[in-house]
Amino acid sequence: MAKFWIVLSHTYMSRFKSKSFIITTAIFVLFFVGMGNIDRIIGLFDNDDVLDQVAVIDETGGIYTSLIEQYEQIDANFEFVEYEGTLADAEEDILSGAIKGLLHIKPDPDNYFVVEYHTDQLINQSIQYQLTNDLQQLKNAYAIADQGIDYAMLEEIYQPIKFETVAVELADGTTARTAEEIGAAQGLVYVMLFILYFAVLQYGNMIAMDIANEKSSRVMEILISSSSPISQMFAKIIGISLLGLTQISIFLVSGYLIIESRAEDMNGEFFEVFGFADVPISTYVYAVVFFILGYFLYATLSAMLGSLVTRMEDVGQIMLPVTLMIVVAFMISMFGLNMPESSLVTVTSYIPFLSPLVMFLRVGLLDVPIWEIGLSIGLLVLTTIILAVIGARVYRGGVLMYGRSASLKDFKRALQLSKKDR
Repeated sequence: MAKFWIVLSHTYMSRFKSKSFIITTAIFVLFFVGMGNIDRIIGLFDNDDVLDQVAVIDETGGIYTSLIEQYEQIDANFEFVEYEGTLADAEEDILSGAIKGLLHIKPDPDNYFVVEYHTDQLINQSIQYQLTNDLQQLKNAYAIADQGIDYAMLEEIYQPIKFETVAVELADGTTARTAEEIGAAQGLVYVMLFILYFAVLQYGNMIAMDIANEKSSRVMEILISSSSPISQMFAKIIGISLLGLTQISIFLVSGYLIIESRAEDMNGEFFEVFGFADVPISTYVYAVVFFILGYFLYATLSAMLGSLVTRMEDVGQIMLPVTLMIVVAFMISMFGLNMPESSLVTVTSYIPFLSPLVMFLRVGLLDVPIWEIGLSIGLLVLTTIILAVIGARVYRGGVLMYGRSASLKDFKRALQLSKKDR
């Protein structure tokens, strides 16, 4: 048992102190800090005191005044100035940067007025969209006044219909989830799906690469003589899982502190900002359960496959099946965020290699019967145990294999070597 803890601590500390771990963690933390303060960063480069100027040539004689009155009531990022020159002069001013654009308003007997907007920036159309909407409102106002329609009557006609959703009481006495609860659960599910997806890809590959590195440097031969292969395998799985837990905890704590530091700007504390306060406690429990089981399932598979390769370059090839499975699970989960009741999501939630993501999606968004959750967890636990037993045997033989081969055909050879090693 002492040798198990030695391998575990060595695996954890060697990775924890590595430059790649420190740099990666620091980059992500800086990214979170940047995203949490993106408005302040943009403010450093954005001079709000100087508004862009949009010149106006109004041939109708009245639209310009109405525009000024309308824009006095809103907070726009540009201002209007009446232009005294010609269109040619205005285009020269646009090219020189003196004005942002020119609004040319002309009378039209059939449509009240028509508008041309002259600019040298056709990609960024935010000003055009705002001008279009506001000028449309002005045209509507002119048409209403021209036809003598009562404003009060129009407001009554366009008043939104009162539509209320009533949750039917379920058989157990509870009611279906509210829109707020579902929205909050979707946010949590989305976050957990990304965390599990990231953890499996990042730390699963790390396990396989660690084993391949020890084999290529012949360190594995020394380790085998000092401790059993099975002890090494589970020590590496747990050691790197603790490393992953450390890194993810740093990310979560960093995000929490950033949100809390901006609580006043975001109108609430951490859980209120994201709506997580409305998520049932059971959803958090299932998130932890499926994360742990899903991680150990894929970590065991990664350790088993990693033992079959000798060179670091072969890790990507041998880990391709693991990558494909987690990508498929992630894609089904993304699809299921909008259609959690679909047959595809329901069926795949019982497949062990997909259920950590897909069943958690269903649990988070639907009222899934407890027996279905229990069945999915049971199959996941059973598969993990079977894979651990098979993986331990493959690992015992795989660490003794050396050569350029890096295919699944080595699986049978590793099992044969493990029997001879007993």
